[in-house]
Amino acid sequence: MNSQLDYEINNELGECYLFMGELDKARDYYNKAAGSNGNHPDPYLGLATIEVQEGNLQSARQLYAKAAKIEENDKSFAGMGLIEMENGSREEAFGHFVKALKINPENMIALFGLVQVGHLMERVEEILPYLEDYLRLDPDNNEVRYSLAGSLYQLNRLEETREHLERILQSDPEHQAGRELLDQIG
Repeated sequence: MNSQLDYEINNELGECYLFMGELDKARDYYNKAAGSNGNHPDPYLGLATIEVQEGNLQSARQLYAKAAKIEENDKSFAGMGLIEMENGSREEAFGHFVKALKINPENMIALFGLVQVGHLMERVEEILPYLEDYLRLDPDNNEVRYSLAGSLYQLNRLEETREHLERILQSDPEHQAGRELLDQIG
């Protein structure tokens, strides 16, 4: 077999075993995939996921960085952002989430990580463009719209908050959190 086919088969098996929760088998296949063709980030992303699940954050961070070095991608940066948040390195986390969202504005892990760290760092104004970018691509996502409304509320931009909450409640009248925030505005 050629190395590309070996890579594809081993990476696919790694993904399957990871999905089934068989981490040792997944690790074996991801390592085989990385060994057969070291110029793809995917096996390193899979290995990083295993390390995160096993609580080995430093090792996971190194694997995410290795994947990003091969090919900058949103998953690597989002993963590094989550690890930096876990380690309390908010500034680094913020930067990684921004890099991820510049590559893929629809990366939900990076988006909600950015929202969380942005609020913790009192940098709410800076997260608004990323929420708005996402909503340009998927205007019906009430979860993201609610995050935008909550961020606008935090900035005391009440009329904009109201507009987003009304839009949420128009499509989902049972949206409890949206109803409660709208009631707070009055």
